[in-house]
Amino acid sequence: MAVFALVPAAGMGKRMGASINKQYLLLAGRPILAHTLSVFEGASFVDGIFVITPEDEIPFCRDQVVERYGFTKVRGIVAGGAERQHSVLNGLRAMEGTAADDDVVLIHDGVRPFVSTDVLARATAVAREDDGALVAVPAKDTVKTVEDGIITGTPPRETLWLAQTPQAFRYAVIRAAHEIADAERFLGTDDAMLVERLGRSVRIVVGDYRNIKITTPEDMVLAEAFLKEIAA
Repeated sequence: MAVFALVPAAGMGKRMGASINKQYLLLAGRPILAHTLSVFEGASFVDGIFVITPEDEIPFCRDQVVERYGFTKVRGIVAGGAERQHSVLNGLRAMEGTAADDDVVLIHDGVRPFVSTDVLARATAVAREDDGALVAVPAKDTVKTVEDGIITGTPPRETLWLAQTPQAFRYAVIRAAHEIADAERFLGTDDAMLVERLGRSVRIVVGDYRNIKITTPEDMVLAEAFLKEIAA
């Protein structure tokens, strides 16, 4: 039962306000995407990596990230789609012939460079036993539901978890969930949602609050602080 990483890095990063897409912004002198890929490259149980990037950036990704930093586990660089969900489906289709039905796929945002090998391992173990694994952390704050600026409810905080990545599934399960969603023109908010809507069981794997998704300039400041602490 092999393990593959599918890394979507096809976002435009409009909230970052930078001249290049956020996955290629330099963090301690290396592209954010390179930091992320290095975690999977160094995980002994990960057999291969597929990276998803905008089609016109494939040569840049290959030259300036994959080859420059020597990521030997990268099996393919796949063109992204209009939405993240379409990009992931493109990646899953590109894995056909490489991934077997029972192989585990770890779907992980390219701009989450602080995921730990331990989290990857635990998500992989759960995906081998259940229909899927969702890395998440408990909500720290009280959450309100709101309509037209008016609070309509306060869900019990102990029932609320903040979804992260990776989200891990056996290849046949997540491929079927994406293909069905595509055929029905259903657009979900994450990969787990597509599996959930088929009545499948997705189990929570407790993540780490440092496993941030770098989306805004403030996130870059926090990421630099994390790196300094790691290096200390």
